Amino acid sequence: MSTRPATASITHVRPIIGMEVHIELSTRTKCFTRVENVAHTDNHDANANTLIDPITLALPGALPVLNRAAVDLSIRMGLAMGCSINRTSVWDRKSYFYPDLPKAYQISQYDLPICGPGVMRIHDEAGKHVVDAQIIRAHLEEDAGKLMHEAPGGQPIDFSIVDLNRAGTPLLEIVTEPCFATADEAVLYSQALRRLARFIGVTEGVMQRGHMRFEPNINCELTLDDGSTVRTPITEVKNLNSFRALRGAIDYEIKQQPKRFAENGRTHGMGTKATRGWDDARGVTTPQREKEDAHDYRYFPDPDLPPVTVDDAWLARVASEFGELPAARQSRYANDFGLKPKEIAALLEEREVADYFEAVVAAMREIASELTPERAGRLAGNAVLQTLAKLANERGMHASDLGVTPTQAAAVQVMRESGEINSNAADELFEVIAGDEGTVDPRSIAEARGLLIVRDDGALEAWCEQVIAANPQIAEQIRGGKQQAIGRLIGEVMKLAGGAADAKAVRGALMDKLNA
Repeated sequence: MSTRPATASITHVRPIIGMEVHIELSTRTKCFTRVENVAHTDNHDANANTLIDPITLALPGALPVLNRAAVDLSIRMGLAMGCSINRTSVWDRKSYFYPDLPKAYQISQYDLPICGPGVMRIHDEAGKHVVDAQIIRAHLEEDAGKLMHEAPGGQPIDFSIVDLNRAGTPLLEIVTEPCFATADEAVLYSQALRRLARFIGVTEGVMQRGHMRFEPNINCELTLDDGSTVRTPITEVKNLNSFRALRGAIDYEIKQQPKRFAENGRTHGMGTKATRGWDDARGVTTPQREKEDAHDYRYFPDPDLPPVTVDDAWLARVASEFGELPAARQSRYANDFGLKPKEIAALLEEREVADYFEAVVAAMREIASELTPERAGRLAGNAVLQTLAKLANERGMHASDLGVTPTQAAAVQVMRESGEINSNAADELFEVIAGDEGTVDPRSIAEARGLLIVRDDGALEAWCEQVIAANPQIAEQIRGGKQQAIGRLIGEVMKLAGGAADAKAVRGALMDKLNA
């Protein structure tokens, strides 16, 4: 243990934060056996201890066989993060005892992981560069099982249940240098990592199911009043599965570590690292155990698994599978379509939605070639993020799953842009088309339902004159500068038109009459 008399006052605190992020890969089967993987969508609700076999249970004579799909997804994630890919990687045994680890060792990677160093540029929602995440490595390993301290359904029990469904799930652990200076930076990195992993199909990223778990390593460099500096022992906060918990744990440790140093004088050194848990209810970290150093795990090569050799063809195949990444799309959506940061973030939350949006833009420009990319992007964004998003939310699905084809969505928005239908009619058309899967023409539905706007300038002029004559006080208020009062008159004209008029055209006609 390293200690130092803590008599000097602390004049400055510099947080030092590294991140370990564990991502459960959504392969159909586990990492070293063909039994089903609980992190795959088909197996989320499997009963405890049903996704097991002799390899999961570590029965004598059971030997592991590597899941190639898990390697594929690991390489995919590494490339997307900007990491180098080691052409040869090997498997190691990491020895430790825990009740949910039947073998008493974990198959992992130590000195030759699949993914080597890389740099991932992190931007905020507005696209501003915040920090470069300096990734040391990303290694593939198997997850452990889990201990349940209450019965299924939340019933209290006076014992613990070992559930081995998760044991053997392919787990990609991504480790960074201590390159973050604030909780905000660490959270932005973690959010970007989750968005990227989900976007390229590496994981479903359901935090409540433990598909991603965050473990910040936090210590502080303290400047003392005599000008010297010391570093506090590193605390690793384990198994955080929300960004709120991640932020809270880091902020708490940054506040508490200088206080601990003032009390005990302990500084960073061999054997001083400790793990702590996060108590979300109290907003504090709690001690768990002194952390082992690497040599304590007795790493040694796994004799049952050969090295993985990634040739050029394998690397090229994986590199071709994930397409344009979120960061590139973020920049393109802003530059080409003029979308706002929050709109872009909403589109990029789900790859299917982003792809659907782009298909609507393409279809719209095919129908109406005079539309600029920016205008087509704006109209497509309005459809996907407003009307279709509302319908999807009501039906518990994504906008891309409603059954409105990109061509149908484009047709509705082009009719709206050309003034053939109003916004209410567009909403009605989307609701009717949803689930249709492209079998009907939106224009035919609009005609059949009387949704097309009446383009009779004479009728519109007569309606406006009638409404102005019936509402002289409101008309005078508008002439006097109270522009917001025109909404009442627009509504009255729309009633006379039976809804078959364009509100924008009605407003223009009314203003012409009032200003004449």
